[in-house]
Amino acid sequence: MKAPQLLIPEWPVPAHVKACISTRQGGVSDAPYEGFNLASHVGDDIDSVERNRTQLLQELAVDSVQWLEQVHGTKLVEAQNDGRVRTADACYSRASGIACAVMTADCLPVLLCDEDGSQVAAVHAGWRGLAEGIISETVASFSCAPEKLMVYLGPAISARAFEVGIDVLEAFFESAKSESHLQAVSQSFKPSHALAMKYLADIYALARAEFDELGVNRVYGGDFCTYSDAERFYSYRRDGVTGRMASLIWIDGSH
Repeated sequence: MKAPQLLIPEWPVPAHVKACISTRQGGVSDAPYEGFNLASHVGDDIDSVERNRTQLLQELAVDSVQWLEQVHGTKLVEAQNDGRVRTADACYSRASGIACAVMTADCLPVLLCDEDGSQVAAVHAGWRGLAEGIISETVASFSCAPEKLMVYLGPAISARAFEVGIDVLEAFFESAKSESHLQAVSQSFKPSHALAMKYLADIYALARAEFDELGVNRVYGGDFCTYSDAERFYSYRRDGVTGRMASLIWIDGSH
């Protein structure tokens, strides 16, 4: 079994807050899920997925991981150390040793932490959840002021590869909270030269626009492209049948 290659976010969180993002490198899954697939719902051999998850737990040295059944919605749940998979697209924790996790393969994973490190959260932000308010739901779960939050945007599909229809553009236009937010949303879409009524959407810019509107100004990351980096990342849009990466954040009780 090859050791997983994990990305460690670079952001100024307290020392007792830990975060990492898995890549497809390492693990035991066979093609087309090769190799460190962590999703049990994509058709991969379940024994391989369990071996990969076990290896992840050993690497992180956490008590448990809160896995979610993600449905592109706006539900937020509290992570629990009970082994249950919860149906939601975001989870948070104020307890140590429980990793909040979301799985992605083009959608945007978002990690959040308050500056005291008393609460952490992980968000699966596909375009539907992002347009419908999953980020604002998660920000509202923190007891601190928005300006005391820190955010990391994990690997997602970049604007040059994310072609969408006018329905996606309209969904974000309709959800804009102010004139300035609308302007930022508008700048996140560029007409695609390939087809009429198609646009290239910048999901990183759309998330930043949402955070800016909410008063969250410490936003880091957002410089990967899952679609174009086949060696490191799974991409649903590129491959169709593929695995999933996990983005995780937790409070380390050993500090």
